[in-house]
Amino acid sequence: MNEIAQLSKKIAAFREATGMPGFLAGIYRGGEQAVVAHGVANVATGTPMHENTGFLFGSITKIMTTTLVLQQVERGVLDLDTPVTAYLPEFRLAEPGAAEKIRVRHLVTHTSGIDADLFFPDAAGPNALKVYVERLGRECGALFEPGEYVSYSNGGMIVAGRLLEVVTGTPYHELLERDVFAPTGMTSSCTSAERAILRATAIGHFPAVTGEVRPTGMFTLPRTWGPAGGTPIGTIEDLLAFGRVHLGDGTAPSGARVLSTESVARMGSVTHDMGTPDSSPVGMGWLVRRLGGTTVLTMTGASPGGVAVLAVLPERDLVFAAYGNDARALELHDDILLWLAGQFGEVETPVYAPEPVDLRPYAGTYRSDQLRVDVRVVDGELEEQVTYEPADEAQERIFTGFVGGSFTAPPLRYVPIGKGLFAPAGMPLEGLPSHYLVSYHGETAYRCSGGRMTRRTPA
Repeated sequence: MNEIAQLSKKIAAFREATGMPGFLAGIYRGGEQAVVAHGVANVATGTPMHENTGFLFGSITKIMTTTLVLQQVERGVLDLDTPVTAYLPEFRLAEPGAAEKIRVRHLVTHTSGIDADLFFPDAAGPNALKVYVERLGRECGALFEPGEYVSYSNGGMIVAGRLLEVVTGTPYHELLERDVFAPTGMTSSCTSAERAILRATAIGHFPAVTGEVRPTGMFTLPRTWGPAGGTPIGTIEDLLAFGRVHLGDGTAPSGARVLSTESVARMGSVTHDMGTPDSSPVGMGWLVRRLGGTTVLTMTGASPGGVAVLAVLPERDLVFAAYGNDARALELHDDILLWLAGQFGEVETPVYAPEPVDLRPYAGTYRSDQLRVDVRVVDGELEEQVTYEPADEAQERIFTGFVGGSFTAPPLRYVPIGKGLFAPAGMPLEGLPSHYLVSYHGETAYRCSGGRMTRRTPA
């Protein structure tokens, strides 16, 4: 496969420049497949990365959760337009009446409005998702009306996981292994650290200011986050096999049917588009992009000190999967994806330019679950101060373990590049990656960063 040699060169150059400990990548294209491994899986032990080294899938699991939901839709057990509470009466939000408006489709299209992006209740065992939903009803409200906006939703996927447990009578993790891992041929995948430790498994790392990296002190997120990506673990070959299910007709490499052709098409078709470059259009589960004149279905999966990616290019019979055990791998993932898509057509480089905008309407305080963003006008720019406000000690412990330490962010300045759209001050605007941008919606009622919404609070 011609791409593999070039891919290895890109990985080696990036590791040399950054000191990223290890990286795994694989490409399936038109019946051929190859996997490459670079570096070490764990700097504490010096264990090398191997082609079959396991790693946390992170939020790529959301595509698997959505696959499980669509399987139940095909069987007539679920209807996407039915309120979630019809199947899951226990589902409530702290804002009265908000949960009753949410339909099943809102959970898997990131449009539910559930305000729980940083909600990390700690629970284990078979009732973990039940505990999550019970606490959700007491502690978390809604950011917006269902279907009004897109905001990347961990909470929506976890509620979907609990919904699946109730309608199937099977614990989520068992259902995932039975109805996704097994028929897809994901033979090295599991849903617990106890099983992962029995085989080669990579851990995440955090870079230090000295240039060195340190291993994570927390491998997985709590069991409550399983459907959103906290616990499933597997290999590059496993992800490539899963990606091939979504290339077109819903069958696995073994020939086993995982989804219908109609469900695959439904998951990969745009359902919502915020219309700003900082927020990707969404299908069901998938983020849906157009690069190099071709459709690219993507999902990135963060884990403590690591990041994975899965991309499916259905029109090109191509699947790309990768994992880096250092969060800086996100930059390499983006570079590789643009390079792959560029083989099929020119990938346009975004060009932004400063525009004169009245900044005063944007100033204020914006909030979401445990997050506060104070925005003010300073020297003709917007200055943002992001503050993490943990709900309790347990959630602070989990979140700081996930990000690798105490969460403190210095104030950042932004310049307007259009009405409601801002870029970091001082950064080159040509080719600026979209995740650096900030947008405002509903005039200035909402702020969006990284695909996640915060809501303006009354003055």
